[in-house]
Amino acid sequence: MTPSMTDSAVKVAMDIIASSPATTQEKIEMLLEMAQGFQKKPKTAQDLWNAVSLCHQAYDLCDEDNLLWQARAKVGIAVALKAIPDIGEQLLLEAKERLEEALPILQQTLVSPEEIAEAQMNFGLVLQSLVPFHLARMTDSIQAYQKALQVFTWQKYPQEYAILHNNIAIAYLSTPLTSQREDLRQGLAVQTFEEALKHIELISHPREYAMLQNNLGNALQYLPSSHPLENIVRAIAAYNEALKVRNSKDTPLEYANTISNKANALLNLPDEPEKPEAGNLKNLLQARAYYQEAWEIFTQHGQIEQAQVVAQVLQEVETEIGNA
Repeated sequence: MTPSMTDSAVKVAMDIIASSPATTQEKIEMLLEMAQGFQKKPKTAQDLWNAVSLCHQAYDLCDEDNLLWQARAKVGIAVALKAIPDIGEQLLLEAKERLEEALPILQQTLVSPEEIAEAQMNFGLVLQSLVPFHLARMTDSIQAYQKALQVFTWQKYPQEYAILHNNIAIAYLSTPLTSQREDLRQGLAVQTFEEALKHIELISHPREYAMLQNNLGNALQYLPSSHPLENIVRAIAAYNEALKVRNSKDTPLEYANTISNKANALLNLPDEPEKPEAGNLKNLLQARAYYQEAWEIFTQHGQIEQAQVVAQVLQEVETEIGNA
């Protein structure tokens, strides 16, 4: 069952399952398995809506005694709804409600700790997405991630461990605090990235390593500090680590993001940190080259909004170079 199926093909598949001699239990499992196929590699938003329909059909087949499969169907609905692009608060609230109903049932039944942790992870993501609408608290999102981390340890599940730390750090960065405590949240984010990087290594988990290094660079770059230059140097070192993995051929958009971030840092770095008065023409020229390359990649891949942002910064850099 491929994620590129049309609506009519999904309906046919659902009808075949409904009329098959399989037991109700087997039908529920088949529907949820098919829904998972759509969720894993969706090609369009319609694939995710198909997953929602399949989970609803599975839920409708469950009788009152089949609480566990009802809960699994609800988790499936929530995960698919959360993944739909440009999602509004109504669908997110529905996803939150489904997970709130499913989690206690999963915890009471004999499912694996991993299944519960995955639901907690998705609950954290849904809550985090609701924060901008003022419909959830970031602290609750972080708490859900922390619960998932009790199962997804770096020894057994390095990938989930890395993603959870990344989500927690981003949650810290998004937590509204008073200006006096601004440095606290940035510091917590840096600490969280660094903690994860003690265990996530370049050789064994390159993708997660690059993601953490890139985001650590961003956190360091904007960390309020009495040593801003030191933080910029550390940020550039983190971007360089990410660029050991990200390149224009294999991961063009991630690469463009990282070189844009590195260019942002170079704008604020004197050519000779010991002599800031000598200016930063060399770093400005390097930043311009990075922005130019990033703009070309974003344009080529249809990332219009990002291309426009880079184009605007590029103009400002051209002016600065002219003045220098």
